[in-house]
Amino acid sequence: QIMPVCEECDVKMAIHPDDPPWSIFGLPRIITNLDALKKLLAAVPSKYNGLTFCTGSLGANLQNDLPAMIREVGDRIYFAHLRNVNVVDNHFNETAHESNTGSLDMYEIVKALQDVGFDGYIRPDHGRMIWGEVARPGYGLYDRALAVGLTTQQVAVDGEVVACGPYSAVRGTDSDYRVQSARARSLRLQPPQAQQRTS
Repeated sequence: QIMPVCEECDVKMAIHPDDPPWSIFGLPRIITNLDALKKLLAAVPSKYNGLTFCTGSLGANLQNDLPAMIREVGDRIYFAHLRNVNVVDNHFNETAHESNTGSLDMYEIVKALQDVGFDGYIRPDHGRMIWGEVARPGYGLYDRALAVGLTTQQVAVDGEVVACGPYSAVRGTDSDYRVQSARARSLRLQPPQAQQRTS
């Protein structure tokens, strides 16, 4: 048992869900949906038994309502992997991180994390190879760097920083949530070669 050591050393475990959330090569998958997450957390009820909430892994099954899942188990989410996927007929491709590029509503996902008081680590997960980059599949540097930039931009309301990122839910004076997107701020993203030529 590792929980006594985790509790003694204040180390929170965060299991990653199966990727993809369906059987491959005849091997069963275990952590694939809300029922499995709840069963895992109930099996070892210590707060040190937690979750990595990977939107790409869980979101590859469109039956998973990711914002609802977050609201159900959010107090045990210690690490979030944010990526978007385009799902068609039980097949998926990883896309850019913005909502309009895939099947997942990244704004609603991040809003749910904020609503449950998530204060753990966020990783802009995986990245495409863009601008002629050669890298390990799924680990394109430029695409992940764009995602970091998008998720760390600070958003201010009435001079007070209230949230970060293009997906961030910002409470305005009318108490409605709205999203401050990178596109709305006319952020121009160019490949490094183009940036060098124009500077």
